[in-house]
Amino acid sequence: MKLLLVEDEKQLSEALTQLLIKNHYSVDAVLDGESGLDCALTGIYDLIVLDIMLPKINGLEILKELRANEISTPVILLTAKGETSDKVQGLDGGADDYLTKPFASEELLARIRALVRRKGEIIPDNVLTISDFRLNLDTYELEGDSGSVRLTLKEYEILKYFMYRPNRAVSKDDLIVKVWGFDSEAEYNNLEVYISFLRKKLLHVGTKATISTLRGIGYKMEE
Repeated sequence: MKLLLVEDEKQLSEALTQLLIKNHYSVDAVLDGESGLDCALTGIYDLIVLDIMLPKINGLEILKELRANEISTPVILLTAKGETSDKVQGLDGGADDYLTKPFASEELLARIRALVRRKGEIIPDNVLTISDFRLNLDTYELEGDSGSVRLTLKEYEILKYFMYRPNRAVSKDDLIVKVWGFDSEAEYNNLEVYISFLRKKLLHVGTKATISTLRGIGYKMEE
């Protein structure tokens, strides 16, 4: 699951980023509203954690712009303000939840999980199943009729992206942004190496599913 964190307090941003990564989230963190809006408008994120008081563009303006562009990504607002009027303004502006600083890390994680459940993405036993193989979202284990193998983080993120989009074309650019991040310098050959690794591991566990190359487009996982 890929999150965008928009928080201008550098120390807090770094602490939250480490917390989220430790809990198996992929995170892009930016420190100002302008960068936050640019990233959020890509629509590649599963959830956005957004501070209200930001340099250049504030969080409420970012939220307004996202909803005006019909981007429905769930948003949790962070702010040092605790007045009821601020909460109402944020929620009426399209926020899905609101957390007042200071807050406990466990509460932020719980609210993220609640929004994921609300989106209908909760996975029974945290195992994603498609075709004749399974991906354990806790252990990164790929399991099939012929055995199992552990994936690296990048392999895991790529495979999970495919599994949410079976039999659909996925562009190389979308994969790179989703897995490496919006500002990544990763190139196509980096992605091709990981696709090669994944193909071998899918073969190893005995699945009939394949990752096909679509020339000039990207890839497609076929069941």
